[in-house]
Order: sequence, then C-alpha cells, then structure tokens
Amino acid sequence: MDDFRALLAETDPDVAQAIAGEERRQRRGVEMIPSENYTWPEVLVALGSVLTNKYAEGYPGSRYYGGQEFTDAIERLARERACAVFRAEHANVQPLSGSPMNQAVYLAFLSPGDTVLAMDLSHGGHLTHGAPVSHMGRIFRFARYGTDPANGGRIDFDELRRMARDVKPKLVLCGYTSYPRDYDYAEFKRIADEVGALTMADVSHVGGLIAAGVMRNPFDAGFDVVTTTTHKSLRGPRGGLILCRKALAPAIDRSVFPGLQGGPHMNVIAGVAIAMKKAAEPAFRAYGTQVLRNARTLAAELLVRGVTLVTGGTDNHMLVVDTVASFGIDGRRAEQALDAVAITTNKQIIPDDPNPPLRPSGIRLGTPAATARGMMQPEMRLLAGWMADVLAAPADDALRADVRERVERLCARFPVPGLPAHPESQAA
Repeated sequence: MDDFRALLAETDPDVAQAIAGEERRQRRGVEMIPSENYTWPEVLVALGSVLTNKYAEGYPGSRYYGGQEFTDAIERLARERACAVFRAEHANVQPLSGSPMNQAVYLAFLSPGDTVLAMDLSHGGHLTHGAPVSHMGRIFRFARYGTDPANGGRIDFDELRRMARDVKPKLVLCGYTSYPRDYDYAEFKRIADEVGALTMADVSHVGGLIAAGVMRNPFDAGFDVVTTTTHKSLRGPRGGLILCRKALAPAIDRSVFPGLQGGPHMNVIAGVAIAMKKAAEPAFRAYGTQVLRNARTLAAELLVRGVTLVTGGTDNHMLVVDTVASFGIDGRRAEQALDAVAITTNKQIIPDDPNPPLRPSGIRLGTPAATARGMMQPEMRLLAGWMADVLAAPADDALRADVRERVERLCARFPVPGLPAHPESQAA
C-alpha cells in the first residue's frame, strides 16, 4: 500500500495531496455527522483490490461474462452474511448506493401514480422518500406524515391510520435521515395490513444498530422489505442493501438488475461481505451499545446547558439541535462555527422549518464515528461543552482558537481506524 501511495504521489501529486489533506482533516478533527463513519481497514483493502477490474453483470451462477468463480463466492458470502445478521430471508447486495436501492424497491412493486405513505422531509424523512425535487417524487404520489412535537416528536398513529384509510397507499414506508427516535414497526405493520399495503423500512441510519441487536428490527414486526446503506452505522463501504421476504426476492432482483443497474461493483460487495462478518461479532454489539450511550450522554449534557433538541432527546445515534432557538443563529452559521474548531456537523432542517434547506434552523449530530475511534461518555461531555461554548459566541476568535487546540489534542489520543496515529501521539 505504501508503494502505491508513493506511485500516486509521483504520477498525480495533485490528487495525492488532496487525499493526504483529507487524512489530516480526519485525524485532527471530530466527525459528528451521523451519516458518516470510519470503515474497517480490511474494507479499505477490498475497495482497492483487483475486484475493481471485474465485470459481473447478473447474479451468482447466472452471469453474462466468464471468469466469475471468485466473484460468485464473494457475492454469495455477502448475501448469506447479510441474511444472518438481519434475520432476513433474502438479500440483494448489488445496489450502488442508498438512492438506487430505494428506487429499485419502488420500481419493483409500484406503477407510476401509485401512492406511498412516507415521512415528511422536514420532520426527518429522506430525499428518496418522495421529496418533490426527486424523480421518484414526480413518478409516484407520496402522502407525507409528520411527527407530534407535543409528544416528544413521536408518530401519531391515530393520524397515520386516518391518512392511510384516506389515501389508500400501495406502500407504507417508514425511515428517516434526521429523526432521533426509534420506530414502532409493529404499529406501522398493523396499519399497512388494514389497508392492504406492503411495508418497507429504510433503516440506512440505524442499520448497524439493528445488526448489533440494540435497536428494533422491522422483520420482527413482519415487514416485507428493509433497505439500508452499508456505511453509516454499519461501518462498511458506501453501498446499498435490500432485504426482503423470500416471496418478494424475484421482483427485487429483477428490479435491481437488469431493471435499474448494470454491472455491480464487486470491490464494494467484497467490502459488504467483510462488514457483515464484523457485524456478527460480539465486539460489534459492544460498539452499538456504546454508540447509544454516547448519544444519550451528549444529549443530556447539551440539555443541561439549555440547548433545545428536536424531540427533546434521542433513542438512537443522532441528535437534531435547534440552533435558532438555542443560540439565535441558523444551521449554516452553526456548521461553519464548528468547522472552525474541527468539529464536523451538518446543517439540518427541523420540523416545519421556516428557513430554506441551505440556511435551515438546525444542525445534526451523531456519535458513530467518534465511537469508532474509541471515544466514550467523558469525551461526549467535553464535546458538548465545547460545542455549546462556540455556538454561544461564534465570532469569538480567541475562544475558537482555544477550542480547536483542545479538540486536536483530544483527537491525538484516538486514532482513526485505517490510518496511522497522530505523530504527536506516537511521540508521546
């Protein structure tokens, strides 16, 4: 690997320098975006392997090209391990990312104009869950349910049932990108059954926590389809995974290939196989447990400091901070202020946000990446204090310089998986 780095530095120093810069950024700062994480070193090896060279259109045992002995073995491993981890009957590991993963499900079971009942984007839903700016939002009719702020941001199932009876969806979808609660999948299933709809859960954010057994599994409630990205809390490569009941497998597989995609990325599928093996180990359950502990500690410390959290707390790995209510600044300004002290977050809309998406009223925080570096509750308390101080005085240059130095000293104690430790920590 070092030889290849030297070759890249010689042949394309511009790209080599950008990669080196990103490595420094990841080492010296804390990643608090809930959708980001550090993958396993073994996954990085697979991603940079000769599997990148191989076309493998089709499925194991039924490919359109020869020379598939090893690709077939890898894909079968990934499928078998994913089924075991999620207690699913079938797995398709070929989706290139989260968006085509969800699109493949819609296109497998819906016709243009069919209705999907899904979570409103501003209340925590995802762009691929029918946002008007998405292609899927124009092909299908999405009816959007919200959360109940008066009840800790939980779902009002009486209202959801009323909506389902009114719009008669063909698919009931639950899933989120900025919702700090767990779902009552059994209640979603009951409502879907009442109106004769299929059930789909997009668990991309909490897939790793479900695999670890520390959050609810939609299959335990009888769901038809579960989708998840394979990075985020799963710590795998950047890809998508569709899990379903065996009876639905032919439609799903046809929808992925040849319906939506061509050749799969076999280097990524090898990374998925590795990540699924890791997710089945006891250490991964311990990791998932610590992710939740860290999130709850972070939330508690912020609340003590008077910070307003959407839903008032968290049941999972993420928090959404109302920065306008808490500090009088919008989410873009808050993101920039924290970037300046090497704490990476992302601006985020809040329920019924009056501000536009690029200047929303909140930021989103998450603990998977910091936990992957070995940070625990004491570090979460420090981070909460530093973030609150900086956001309360975003223009205080002296404060920012002091906090950045403290953040970098903290990060020097916790190496990034797959990267060498800080030179400072090695010297110490």
